[in-house]
Amino acid sequence: MRIHLCSAGYPAALILIAALFGTAADAAVPNRLEMEQGRSETRVMSAPYRIRPGRTVSDHDLVERLSIRRYTRVHRRPENPGEFFYGDDVFWIFRREHRTGGVAYPPSLIGLALDGKRGTILGLRDLNGRVKPIPAPAGPWLEPVLLAESLMSDRAARHSLDLDNIPEHVWRPLLAIEDSRFFRHGGLDSRAIARAARANMKESGIAQGGSTLTQQLIKNRDLTPKQTLGRKMSEAVRALMLELTYSKREILQAYLNQVYLGHMDGLAVHGYGAGARAYFSKQAEDLTLAEAALLAAIIQGPNRLHPVRHPEQARKRRNLVLARMESEGWAEAAAVRAARDSSLGLNLEGVRAQGPGYFLAYAAAESAARVEGLLENGRGVRVETTLDTLLQQRAEQAVAEGLQELKHNNRRLRAGGLSAALVALHAETGEVLAYVGGDPSSSTDRFDRARNGRRQPGSAVKPFVLLEALEDCGDRRPLTLSTRVADQPLTIDLPSGPWRPENHDRTYKGDINVRTAMAESRNVPLVRIARRCGMEAVADRFRKAGLPVPEPAPPSFVLGSVETTPLELARAYTVLATPGKVLEPLPVTRVEQPGGRPLAGLRRRSRRVARPASAWLVQDTLRTAVESGTASSGALVGIPVAAKTGSSSRLRDAWFAGNAGSIVAVVWVGRDGDEPLGVSGSRAAGPIWKAFMEAAVAAYPMVDTDPPVNIVERYVDRRTGLLVRERNPRAVSEYFRRGVLPPRDRVFRRDRPVPPVR
Repeated sequence: MRIHLCSAGYPAALILIAALFGTAADAAVPNRLEMEQGRSETRVMSAPYRIRPGRTVSDHDLVERLSIRRYTRVHRRPENPGEFFYGDDVFWIFRREHRTGGVAYPPSLIGLALDGKRGTILGLRDLNGRVKPIPAPAGPWLEPVLLAESLMSDRAARHSLDLDNIPEHVWRPLLAIEDSRFFRHGGLDSRAIARAARANMKESGIAQGGSTLTQQLIKNRDLTPKQTLGRKMSEAVRALMLELTYSKREILQAYLNQVYLGHMDGLAVHGYGAGARAYFSKQAEDLTLAEAALLAAIIQGPNRLHPVRHPEQARKRRNLVLARMESEGWAEAAAVRAARDSSLGLNLEGVRAQGPGYFLAYAAAESAARVEGLLENGRGVRVETTLDTLLQQRAEQAVAEGLQELKHNNRRLRAGGLSAALVALHAETGEVLAYVGGDPSSSTDRFDRARNGRRQPGSAVKPFVLLEALEDCGDRRPLTLSTRVADQPLTIDLPSGPWRPENHDRTYKGDINVRTAMAESRNVPLVRIARRCGMEAVADRFRKAGLPVPEPAPPSFVLGSVETTPLELARAYTVLATPGKVLEPLPVTRVEQPGGRPLAGLRRRSRRVARPASAWLVQDTLRTAVESGTASSGALVGIPVAAKTGSSSRLRDAWFAGNAGSIVAVVWVGRDGDEPLGVSGSRAAGPIWKAFMEAAVAAYPMVDTDPPVNIVERYVDRRTGLLVRERNPRAVSEYFRRGVLPPRDRVFRRDRPVPPVR
């Protein structure tokens, strides 16, 4: 603890009051975590990243994940939080102090034992070289990452600075104009208070303030803007306690990273790092004296002194700052004169919003729905989300590059309106790992297509037709994957007239089995299956999976002529991955006050909607679709993939949905108007899905690869679908639910083939 009050000349009574106030008031003496978040500030955090044994360092992308957290690589075992060492047989991480799940964790040194060949993580290594297994499911983790300081996407991106890396001429102008005695007082400046009192009495009003930088930091971070005696007393006491706990350089750095510097492009600019980017398009350490003086000048009135809207007022205030620098002896007269004679030097290249905007809006909606009045102005809150920061970066990159490639290859798509959405869920928990609601390269588009863009999914919903057929098939005997279905022209009489569904290639193959019908996405066989089981029974299966279907259901819904969102479709596909349970998407796990008091805890929610065996069989047909069917554009080397494409009528919408490892992902590509995209789901959405999953799935491998206990493997005649012996020349293997098997082709009494579904 650092004591500065004695040299400031404060009476002992004031020090005693501060100490008593700090003891009696809740969290009046801030700890390190409270220093990171003020009472009136918002923090939106990513999920911590858990390190799993048996995976390699590259599988986890540990170096990149640590880089995101701004860790420094050292050449020996780290000695300070925020450092790491990567050797042949050990990976040391000195994890920083942090809070997650309502628990505060101190800094800790984590040793990961490696095999020395591929970098496989074997266990935990202690300081004596002993290796212990990593307990499951617990284990070491990397701390959460700050995503944003607002749930409204109304802040410019943060660019934190380290005071040790900032030249003195960058921060000295701030002290010159706001608190020249900063390094000599203990939180309150008696001289400044007296000087302000005299000026205010002379002007019969508020002519100037006497607040120190420490008081301003407290006011901005911890207190309401109300000008009351009680608030001013609280501000003074908290400033004293802040100086008792933290060094001057820590306080100054916190102020530089937090101070409000006006709005640009509708976004609030906070901190010198963001201010340097917003007004000068450079890093804070590269600011000139004149530029640093302009930032210091803005602080008194960020709107009144805004250099873009009020350049002359900003120039006068900047020159006053420079004059103070000269009078304090902190700048040479020649340097001050050159800076004063220079232009404002603005270089406005635009600013971008802080954090993943579409996801922040989603998290805000989920949080507000559970905590009444959560988003009131001036009220601080801490929101812990499920987002994986590295996967989010890769999702945004995959979408941006995929859209760029589509425009490059299709001239008519360059006119505008082309967009996409991507949702990735954890296949075991429903946690939202990555979330993109539109083109990441657009800084003005706020419409969230992942959650609010209702479009026709086309063939992407066909797996749920098959799920009903294999599960119950209405009140009839369930079908099997070897059941034959007629792939021939079909007419269904409706009150509105005859409906004649067609296959996408407008050809017909005669009688085919159910697996082939799904793998090749044949429309007519799937309509026949739905009619066999009953349209309403199939519609009810859709609804159980979370896909909206109107009542009464039009027959065309089985081919995707209903509207859904990428988030709803991702939720439905968890039924196939679990298998059998629908997982509610979970973007937020905890909402709490800045001091740690919980406001809401959001739990995982799921419900069973089908037998595991039925869902697994559908999933297996989607593996065939990737291996040799319509979803082959999503194939990953060495990794089992189960996926389905979708294209709505006139190719307006392109979809790709499925899972690999422990990730369920859905990609939609389309145009915001009613214009056709003109590209299929396989060609438009498939490459984006594949690019994302290639970069993501190694960190989230499949935990259980065994089929459910009620799955059996048998041999069937590929022409009749009847059970036969393995040595039969027409025998092919197929999977079935135990107890739901086709008839057997007996040797001495030949059974007739089961009639196909018509």
